[in-house]
Amino acid sequence: MQFEVFTLLPEVFPSYLDTSILKRARERGLIDVRLHNIREYTHDRHHTMDDMPYGGGGGMVLKPEPVFEAIESVLGGAADSSACPIILLTPQGRVFNQSIAAELSQLPRIALLCGRYEGIDERIRRHLITDEISIGDYVLTGGELPALILIDAITRLLPDVLGDPTGAEDDSHAMGLLEYPHYTRPPDFRGWMVPNVLLSGDHGKIEKWRREQALERTYLKRPDMLEKVDLSESDRDFLQKLRSETKGH
Repeated sequence: MQFEVFTLLPEVFPSYLDTSILKRARERGLIDVRLHNIREYTHDRHHTMDDMPYGGGGGMVLKPEPVFEAIESVLGGAADSSACPIILLTPQGRVFNQSIAAELSQLPRIALLCGRYEGIDERIRRHLITDEISIGDYVLTGGELPALILIDAITRLLPDVLGDPTGAEDDSHAMGLLEYPHYTRPPDFRGWMVPNVLLSGDHGKIEKWRREQALERTYLKRPDMLEKVDLSESDRDFLQKLRSETKGH
């Protein structure tokens, strides 16, 4: 998969892209992250990227000319949004989640525009951008961190990226629930024991325990998520029992 990242700060990205899973995915040719410095598409000697907003007000606004030129020179003047969406990272966008990550992971190429300053010229949003994504209801200095979050979350879903082919399926949110607890050696640490079921070797019991732990964690921490999960009869029975137990405390 190919990521085209348009930013004023390309130096932010290499340290994260050159570590762990993303580094291995790049080395194996599973992803290609191309960084494009928008400042290189200016034509004045000061490489001016921003200007004062019409109508007054605080802050500076990202100019349209270099952004259009940068994206159009890389993607072409008539980019196909179905094959390569042009995504603006902005608090005004749809809130990023696992479903959106899965949706975008099916595409061969996506473009990410990292905003800066007070905002962008509205003509960029209206006539160039094809999608807008937010990573949450808070404001950051720029879109570089959100872009890295999208790259990371999407890359994990690509075939052959994770060592465990089912690893992404068990992650929190991937199955619609928060993830179950994990344990490793030693079995006894400071008197805190690994649950016996995980040492039993009975894979049926282990899977049942993990499912119930995921249900319990989701019920206690993110009950809103349960409204969207396809629950089995045994899931509903377990949750009903859990509700009865928690009401008594």
